[in-house]
Amino acid sequence: MLRSIVVCPDRELSAKFCNVLEQTVVVDNRKTMDRYPLPQDILRTARAQAVDVLFLSFEDQEKASAISALLESEARYVEIVALHGSMDAAVLHQTMRLGIREFIAEPFDFQEVADSLSRIRNLVGKRPQSNLRTTQVFSFLPAKAGVGTSTVALNTAAAMSRDEDTRVLLADFDLSSGMLRFLLKLVNQRSVVDAMENIARMDEHIWRDLVTTVDGTKDKLDVLHSGPVNPSYRIDHDQIRELAAFMGRSYGAIVFDLSGNLERYSMELMSESKRILLVCTPEVASLHLARGKLAFLRKMDLEGRVSIVLNRLQKRSLFAQVQVEEILGLPVAHSFSNDYVGINEATRQAQWINPASEMGRSFETFARELRERPASQAPARAKHKFLEYLAPALRTLHAG
Repeated sequence: MLRSIVVCPDRELSAKFCNVLEQTVVVDNRKTMDRYPLPQDILRTARAQAVDVLFLSFEDQEKASAISALLESEARYVEIVALHGSMDAAVLHQTMRLGIREFIAEPFDFQEVADSLSRIRNLVGKRPQSNLRTTQVFSFLPAKAGVGTSTVALNTAAAMSRDEDTRVLLADFDLSSGMLRFLLKLVNQRSVVDAMENIARMDEHIWRDLVTTVDGTKDKLDVLHSGPVNPSYRIDHDQIRELAAFMGRSYGAIVFDLSGNLERYSMELMSESKRILLVCTPEVASLHLARGKLAFLRKMDLEGRVSIVLNRLQKRSLFAQVQVEEILGLPVAHSFSNDYVGINEATRQAQWINPASEMGRSFETFARELRERPASQAPARAKHKFLEYLAPALRTLHAG
């Protein structure tokens, strides 16, 4: 079924057309607007609703042309059908100049409308789906609780939002102990659970009540927190897929902060991700659990998307970066130092780490690399003498 929006300030004309449209039984009309929205607003609505076709009145040629031009530039997958009160030659010529293939005028003949929809369905069936959703999706997965995954995810998302062309969503899917609400002192009571419960009727207006646009990001970073602790809440497979699709149509980049419990919905989000960032620290327990999660992700055919983020690395850490790579059999995509002072100050101010600081610049570099580089393929796991050294400690942890 085609998803549509009707924009027609002439209410009588709109009612007549919508009546015929409903009779075709092939269109799910998501919204009817009795005024011309700003072009950027209709673009956001079209993306959020995964709209296939826009029925656009050319009563006001200037406003309709502005909407058409933006969609042609930013959302060419949306087919536009021009509506008018008569088969006006001048209006028809204008729509042709804009590249609009379909023109329907009053009186709205059922067969004419049905034939137009048939042609549109054929075009929609041929369009590449990659045009509909961002590919810039990143899942942050902790090797164990307490390794600083939420801090890393937050600062990476904030760095991405400083890209002038990118609108970013940071979503906390740790329903057992999500930290983003605390880190940013968010007062919005709506959460991931509310998003799940409203997914069947989700649109950009409902969405605006669910997310918090973070101050200091020029309206470029939205946060959806996990709400109160609710580990028993069950997220349906179809719900999470539909929500992920909605998010992907609405943002240029998405950062998921996951619990590390490998819930079914977390696996679904990771399968939608360009990169899976497994966050660990250079400690035996953390590396032991990281190896276990890597083994599980390997069984799920996701290892090729996984990169290691080494957090809280110090000069005197038990393991150096090269040793962590040997233990895990994957390269470390990025390592972050242990800046307790900077992190505590950021938490106190409900902000991210100062971008001008050394650690802040490190997040800028990391965010840029994530956007530019594909996932690294896992290298062959060779045996190293260092692993022999580590083995007793790992066996002890496993036995315990």
